[in-house]
Amino acid sequence: MEIVGHIQCYCPVLQLPRITIHHGIWMELMFSIQKSSTELNDDSEPRWLFPSALSPEAHAEWGLYKILEYMGLHEILPPGAGQNRAKLRKDIEEYHTAYAIDFDDSDIDTFIARRPDGLAFDKEKKLCVFLEYTRAMDTNEDWAEKKEQEKKNRYSSHLGFINHLSHREKSGWKASQTNFTTGVRGSLNTNQFLTRLESLGVKNKNTREAIRNRTVHKTLSMLDMILKFFFIASNFKTDWTLQNLPGPTEIVNKNMERFNLHLQPPRL
Repeated sequence: MEIVGHIQCYCPVLQLPRITIHHGIWMELMFSIQKSSTELNDDSEPRWLFPSALSPEAHAEWGLYKILEYMGLHEILPPGAGQNRAKLRKDIEEYHTAYAIDFDDSDIDTFIARRPDGLAFDKEKKLCVFLEYTRAMDTNEDWAEKKEQEKKNRYSSHLGFINHLSHREKSGWKASQTNFTTGVRGSLNTNQFLTRLESLGVKNKNTREAIRNRTVHKTLSMLDMILKFFFIASNFKTDWTLQNLPGPTEIVNKNMERFNLHLQPPRL
């Protein structure tokens, strides 16, 4: 028998719908942060830039190459000779060797391919912030702390690598990470969530509360959606697309064509 936690977070049949839901909630949250980040720098311009929040295409573009190029830590050379990958691999190998971190060629490929859910840059103060969103099962008391640590571990080497290059090149840039975590049942650390919104330039208290309330509401609506997906996957042998689900929510409508996701048939 499937339990709620397994259905919401781990069931392999529902992996692709979960990806859609994850991206849907995160993209709405990211758009809200970008729109509401009104803090200005010394030149009276928006302090924070959120380049990967503009579109799915922008998110795909802002991988490690683009991040380092923006920070002036890696020059994008003309394509054709593989110079970009060769130079970046050399820098990655240097970093892992300097800090005695075990690695091989396949690890480096994974390292280059991985990208955070979002990015925020403060060019004036030379801050790069990896943004991560997680929708986790909130059964145990320490669920949020465990998920927070998992996310930190996922990108600790990337942040270390960027800061290593910055120190080597004396660029002054510093990289860090900010996580936004919600439980599938709508729970979250309110003070932490609001403080992290404020740190990204969302200075209006009422706006921060509105973003929090909207995120919780959307998370709860997705809990019900996943249960509907599970019912379909459990009772039908044919492939079912998201369009077959009666009354899809706005967030799924926005993302189903973009990610072209299908329910997988149940394993017999």
